Amino acid sequence: MTRSAWRRIGAGVALGLTVALGGAFVAPTAPAFAENTQVRDLEYWLNDYGFTQAWNTTRGAGVTVAVIDTGVADVADLAGAVVGGTDVSGLGSTNGQTPVGEGSEHGTLVASLLAGRGTGEGSGVLGVAPEASLLAVSVAFGTSDATLSNDDQIAEGIRWAVDNGADVINMSLTRNTLDWPPSWDDAFLYAFENDVVVVAAAGNRGSGTTEVGAPATIPGVLTVAGVDRNKGASFDASSQGITISVAAPSEQLVGVVPGGGYVQWNGTSAAAPIVSGLVALVRAAYPRLDAAEVMNRVIETADPNGRVVPSPIYGNGLIDAAAAVTAAVPASTSPEPAALLEEWIRVHRRADTEVEPTPQTATQVPVAPQEDPALPAPSVVAAWLPSPLTLTYVTVPLLVLVGFGTLVTLLGTGATRHIKRIRSKRYVFVQPNHVGGLS
Repeated sequence: MTRSAWRRIGAGVALGLTVALGGAFVAPTAPAFAENTQVRDLEYWLNDYGFTQAWNTTRGAGVTVAVIDTGVADVADLAGAVVGGTDVSGLGSTNGQTPVGEGSEHGTLVASLLAGRGTGEGSGVLGVAPEASLLAVSVAFGTSDATLSNDDQIAEGIRWAVDNGADVINMSLTRNTLDWPPSWDDAFLYAFENDVVVVAAAGNRGSGTTEVGAPATIPGVLTVAGVDRNKGASFDASSQGITISVAAPSEQLVGVVPGGGYVQWNGTSAAAPIVSGLVALVRAAYPRLDAAEVMNRVIETADPNGRVVPSPIYGNGLIDAAAAVTAAVPASTSPEPAALLEEWIRVHRRADTEVEPTPQTATQVPVAPQEDPALPAPSVVAAWLPSPLTLTYVTVPLLVLVGFGTLVTLLGTGATRHIKRIRSKRYVFVQPNHVGGLS
């Protein structure tokens, strides 16, 4: 899973909680807030990336986003946001709202950035799509206690999300490999065939992801890179690759942790839900657009910000929420996500054939050794009779030789007699007719 660096910035409750930084536990470095009104002031991306303007058009009502992560805790900032959920790890609760596995706070942080409701007028975390609904799908990473492998948990979580009405699926995780298991082929294809937009994080260099890994490499997925506060490429809190679609803020982001505290964190794990929230706004504003057209609108309205795009760092540019929900955008000419993935499967999986089971070696019944048969008694007659061996290698060749000699003798005799007859006739023919002179 993509782990994002984060630190505590304050809370309205449970102020004594410590956080893990580099493997050590340290006390909060920022003062605790008596009130959480200052949290909203730290959400710079709401204005800088056009979300407050986009809210004049829609806030995401009627769109359901599945968060496949470590579970979404029941916190005040997400009151009423989670409308369903499940646990695919065997370790959480059936509603997906019990954080599980390594970095169990991760899913709640993601959900708050996406669809936080705040805790009152001007207080608490407000997500980029504050009226979108959430499905919590809890997955346990970094533990051997789960009933399924991580790969199988993801595949099952995707199918459950699709079957339970997800319009968008957020995946703030990475496999850290370019490839993915065949079980994901069917799961992602199932999502695409059911018109679901899948958003995935590009990963973080600071966590060891030097280039994007699956699911961000899967054709048809909307992949998100990260930028810093100044809209430049983030080194530690992003990665790079040719599959990146757009870039979004991934540094100095504020989210909610289980128990109600607030932390500031970095990583494309945080950038992905910002884009998932934007997709929810577009789907709410244009309910008749299919998944490909929705992604096209997000990509086409991205701001190059003075850079050459597309690029493996920024994709097609920085997201612009206001433009995405209001601008006139040409119709997409790109293939549907399902078609992209189907073509990849056709090309890259065709050589993968099922290994035929090795046939079991037939059991051979051992044959008991027998005594050699007795030799026949010597016979004088038999000694003079030809055997198969002598017939083959002695008798037959000898007969052929004798026959050939006889034939040669007969031919020679006949030839001699013939020559004598010829000579006799020639002598008579040349006798002179008259004696005493030559003519």
